[in-house]
Amino acid sequence: MPVKEQGPRLVLASASPRRTAILQDAGIAFERLATEAEEVRLPGESPAELVRRLAETKARRAAEHVAGPALIVAADTVVVLDDEVLGKPLSPEDARRMLGRLSGRTHEVISGVAVLRLPDSALRAEEEVTRVTFARLSEDEIRAYVAAGEPFDKAGAYAIQGRGGRFVTRIEGCYFNVVGLPLARLCRMLRALGWQED
Repeated sequence: MPVKEQGPRLVLASASPRRTAILQDAGIAFERLATEAEEVRLPGESPAELVRRLAETKARRAAEHVAGPALIVAADTVVVLDDEVLGKPLSPEDARRMLGRLSGRTHEVISGVAVLRLPDSALRAEEEVTRVTFARLSEDEIRAYVAAGEPFDKAGAYAIQGRGGRFVTRIEGCYFNVVGLPLARLCRMLRALGWQED
């Protein structure tokens, strides 16, 4: 019986427990190597260009510590409202401000995803956009949510897969993108670079 050829190993360049859980729940075998990139928007840079650049930077930084053959996956996610990028809140006041702005409105969640193949350094980088609509939130709802502590390591100050899901009335596009990693798009990108599914 022929032995199945072993493809390149998958390396997730992220410390995010949400991205880790998405891959684990999808039954994808991977290793994890946390990398960071300074999340500063350059002058004239669109939110999509920002997340794509940050994802590429994280992938290339991880590649410095990985020997091939490997496929390195990196991602960055932002919440965008009126062209303002809402990152992770810096304080309870910042979280309340963000949630107040999102209340009763539709915003975009944009993830940049980069897959870097080693040893030849072939790169694919794409972005996924999902539109999310919030219910109108009362001051008491916002205060209680911030006091619960969930917003503080989340772009836009909410987690759709947690308590923040109570606020979401409509989603147009990929749910997993809002969590932090557009799974179907990632799998297409991986297959294009030689990934073999189990």
